[in-house]
Amino acid sequence: MTTNTPTINDVARLANVSKKTVSRVINKSPLLSEKTRTVVEQVIADLGYVPNPQARALALRHNFVIAVIHDNPNAQFLVKVQQGILEGIDGTEFGMMVQPVDRNSPTVVDSIRRFLELHRPYGVVLLPPISANEELIELCRRFGCRYVRMASVELDEPQHMVTSNDREAVCDAVGYLVEMGHRRIGLIEGPPGFLSAAERRLGYEQAMKAADIAVDPELIRPGAYTFESGVTAALSLLNGDKRPTAIFASNDEMAVGVMIAARQVGVEVPDGLSIVGFDDTPMSNHVWPALTTVRWPIVGMARAAARKLIARPGDAPVEETLLPSSLMKRGSVARLSPSD
Repeated sequence: MTTNTPTINDVARLANVSKKTVSRVINKSPLLSEKTRTVVEQVIADLGYVPNPQARALALRHNFVIAVIHDNPNAQFLVKVQQGILEGIDGTEFGMMVQPVDRNSPTVVDSIRRFLELHRPYGVVLLPPISANEELIELCRRFGCRYVRMASVELDEPQHMVTSNDREAVCDAVGYLVEMGHRRIGLIEGPPGFLSAAERRLGYEQAMKAADIAVDPELIRPGAYTFESGVTAALSLLNGDKRPTAIFASNDEMAVGVMIAARQVGVEVPDGLSIVGFDDTPMSNHVWPALTTVRWPIVGMARAAARKLIARPGDAPVEETLLPSSLMKRGSVARLSPSD
């Protein structure tokens, strides 16, 4: 049985080059003259030749897949990361896969090693908090696996990092609450082990210090970046001896939990309690009143991470290393009256 499907041999013959040269063109090697590259690319286009992805993966000893490795309970965060990755690889030969892990497992690094050996991804995007695991980074280096880390602080060289300015953004958000007359400002933190949680607390403390307001431990509660933890923390604050007039929750899911808790105890938002979240997820505009929140550039960070990962020698550099967050002022914050 014969087939008219063009092969790499056909391309090499018509372009009068070797199969190895054709392969280098396909893989965008810089070790070619522009004239040779142009000739081979024209023959590929004329023949309608499509490289065999399995054969390429076997020859290059990796698949054309970007693996997203995460241990993050925030579903909205993961959706936005996947959107950004897909935007970053749009129009390329790359695909995406997602691999959840348990960062607290004593075998987490061994599990990721087995994953890399089995699937041979082209590279990995490491999400917080797993991106801060230096043992995992060393594994990627030993394995020869490309990687880019997303985090709220610089952890690595620029080609391996995409960073957000969480501390500065939270400082601005809490500063806005101060401008609106609030001084008893509660904080619901993110979970232990997340650099983002630590950075956001530091931003809260920095804003309070700048306003000459003492940080009161009785106005701070732990959270887990989940709706349920936001409800629990807010009920504790609102039923305490020092009820806050405003609460900064370290992500939107917890901030929406604060809204529900306020209704449970009969506190009006924003007149009785102002609320600010972090992320600017879709839910922030789907609640009433609409949530004032920090727009975290998750999609842009993930898009930049993917582009850094698939960049080849000679490509224009991906400049986005630090992507700024911004405050979205909506209806969940009100100016505090002097009598409150």
